[in-house]
Amino acid sequence: MIAYSIKDLENLTGIKAHTLRIWEKRYGIINPSRTLTNIRFFTENDVEKILHISLLNRKGNKISKIAKMTHLEIIKQVAKYSEVNETFEHDLDALMMSIFELDSVKFNILLDNHIDFRGFEYVIESIFYPLLDKLSVMWIGGSVKSVHEAFVTSSIRRKIIHQIENIKTKEYKSDMKFLIYLPEQESNELSALFVEYILAINNIKVINLGINVPLIDVLEASYIFGATHIFTIFNDSFTESPIQPYLNELLKNVTNTRIMISGFQATNQVLAPNENISIISGLEDFKNALNLED
Repeated sequence: MIAYSIKDLENLTGIKAHTLRIWEKRYGIINPSRTLTNIRFFTENDVEKILHISLLNRKGNKISKIAKMTHLEIIKQVAKYSEVNETFEHDLDALMMSIFELDSVKFNILLDNHIDFRGFEYVIESIFYPLLDKLSVMWIGGSVKSVHEAFVTSSIRRKIIHQIENIKTKEYKSDMKFLIYLPEQESNELSALFVEYILAINNIKVINLGINVPLIDVLEASYIFGATHIFTIFNDSFTESPIQPYLNELLKNVTNTRIMISGFQATNQVLAPNENISIISGLEDFKNALNLED
């Protein structure tokens, strides 16, 4: 059993610890367990209940009213709000609950509704990124299990790949050819897949070599493909060594190719200025660099 602190609940629900204590003392709506030293902690069942209460409260139900509901009544009311509808577009609560419960059916229904209503690019920027940011805080704090991380990453990965595969390009609108890859020691491919989708939807020719790609393979692929642009990400790699020698080797072998790099290491290490290298801070920055229209 995982024990969640009141700080974990703040990260998970967005509800301040002060408010949670009021819910406990004034309304008796939550009943945390306590350690031998009288410190509150919450079980998985407690967290699920608070997620439900949070959703109902954000939908306009007063805590005093929710406190009078039975557990079954709360579940039924939550189910109504969790139904797919347009008014739910800005609310991550139901997605968080589906993740917590590992409910892939609900998770996919909710995401598909957003995709149908607002488009996949909106989902990338306004759903996926905020969702992953919220979960990252919980992962760092140890308030969710590794299986939740795997569930979300795998689900989103499948969504992006499905969208890419369904893009029907009849004619490429430019001579640009993008090669995307993640270097060795890099394994989080979601951002690279986001970039691949943006390029494909804009009718730009692109290949994605995937993760943990040795530099020699990048050079060979660039030559065979005739890449005009190379995009890569440095987050987990080069944490204890400079990127510059790697970039120098890349530049030496792919002349007349624009190299676009992103990630924590790319933005935080001091790099020698070079007209063939662009540092990208995010998706909007990437689109602006290529003059891509929304």
